[in-house]
Amino acid sequence: MACLLMRPAISLPRILNVSPRLMLSRGFASQTVPLAYDRHDPPTSSPSGPKPPIIFMHGLFGSKRNNRSISKVLARDLNRTIYAVDLRNHGDAEHNEKHDYTAMAHDVEAFVQDHKLGSVSLIGHSMGAKTALTVALQSPDIVENVIAVDNAPVDAALRADFPNYVRGMKKVEDANVTKASEADKIMSEFEESLPVRQFLLSNLIREPGSPQLKFRNPLSILASSLDNMGDFPFKNPDEVRYNKPALFIRGTRSHYIPDEVLPVIGRFFPLFELRDVESGHWVISENPEAFRQAVVEFLQEKE
Repeated sequence: MACLLMRPAISLPRILNVSPRLMLSRGFASQTVPLAYDRHDPPTSSPSGPKPPIIFMHGLFGSKRNNRSISKVLARDLNRTIYAVDLRNHGDAEHNEKHDYTAMAHDVEAFVQDHKLGSVSLIGHSMGAKTALTVALQSPDIVENVIAVDNAPVDAALRADFPNYVRGMKKVEDANVTKASEADKIMSEFEESLPVRQFLLSNLIREPGSPQLKFRNPLSILASSLDNMGDFPFKNPDEVRYNKPALFIRGTRSHYIPDEVLPVIGRFFPLFELRDVESGHWVISENPEAFRQAVVEFLQEKE
């Protein structure tokens, strides 16, 4: 869901036009896809020179638009350029049958390489958090620090909400609706919360020449990939660690980072810090100011 903070900054919508290619990492190959992105520049340049840019990643069924307002604020407060990206099968990014954290991490690594960003800070919420953590463990040389919002580097089944969302979204498409109100009426059978429904329905588009609304997400691909979204590709913290700063922000009313997984986090990310924010799982939209403070304090301390 979109953050409500609005501050002035430069926003440049872009999409990287490169052909899919193979990314090699740790002995396996993955076809990467280009990531669509919005670039948010700080209003003034840093007197001490350019700072590492930030890549901001959304959660499942989200897009770069969800992080637009908070990205502008963070670009101003941190005096850094922020790339809010659309991960594969979301927003304006290309679709691909393979949808897991290893593949999404390779997309981000290719994005850093193709844009010649050098070393970056990563921020990700939910699915984006696990993607960011995978990049940090997989390619630590390109990651200055990482911020994971309400997700952890462990295997954990998704809540039943997400399969339910997919069923509702498929029913919307099958109904060939032409109005958002019609789609919302159907989705209300599957989700009581109006803000959550609005978040999901923000993915509806009307294709040229058609009166019908369809979801920009490939629902069949995401439906078959829900188990992957609960998994984490690295299982043994004795084999791989990220020995740079990491911040985990969790919602106090969310279950995604329970206390019992903190020892596992500490083994994968021995320099991690934990910050609790009064919210549910949708930390950034439910409590944007507390989220902003946590990010700014953490990154400013690392400069």
